[in-house]
Amino acid sequence: MRTKLLILCVAMSSTLFAQLPNSLIAPLTETENYEDYKGSIFTTSNFQDASVIHEKSGTFDAKLRYNILNDAIEFESKSGIVEITKDPTVHTRIDNDYFYYCNFKNELGVNNSGYFVLVELTDRYRIYKKHALRFQEPQESTLTTEKVKGRITVLTTYYLEESGVIVKLPKNKRSMLATFSDKEDELKQYIKKAKIRLGKEEDLIRFIARYNALKSSDSVPTSLIGNSRN
Repeated sequence: MRTKLLILCVAMSSTLFAQLPNSLIAPLTETENYEDYKGSIFTTSNFQDASVIHEKSGTFDAKLRYNILNDAIEFESKSGIVEITKDPTVHTRIDNDYFYYCNFKNELGVNNSGYFVLVELTDRYRIYKKHALRFQEPQESTLTTEKVKGRITVLTTYYLEESGVIVKLPKNKRSMLATFSDKEDELKQYIKKAKIRLGKEEDLIRFIARYNALKSSDSVPTSLIGNSRN
């Protein structure tokens, strides 16, 4: 699957590793200092060798990191830290993660915009993941005058996307089977036989692939998302 993503991004570009143009960067919103917390608001604390892929002008080499709190791809330029323009035609690769700025709607028609990481790509659907943060505030110590540091925890949510509509994927078996209740019996058997652990990204991909196969075998194939709550 990673090969597919690489081919997709290379196909978008006719110029590799050119200098990043000013049209693809924007001023950065200042971020609060979180020295009193364990954990990080970034997926990687350091800037990584990465690429910015603009569908119209090519691929550019850059030093990047993802700021989860501000939902921003930060760029370390010679003049300071800025962010990559938030635009659906601009994508970034940091390590093996491909970030896409998307304007999705959920199955109820509510907008859900921001950076999503592409996990799986097929002709019919895509699986994305999105990061968020949970904060545990610093506390006064009962033993010393110093505060006990707070904690920052990264939370990851997975989504199934089809034709611009996304549905949130639960992490436990019961909720997942309820979400895809139109094939509940077959999926329950598959989870047991294939020893699927829905908390593992690789197994989640296999589970959705199985659901897609079951839907495709219907006499009249229908939308994965539109019929997932029957």
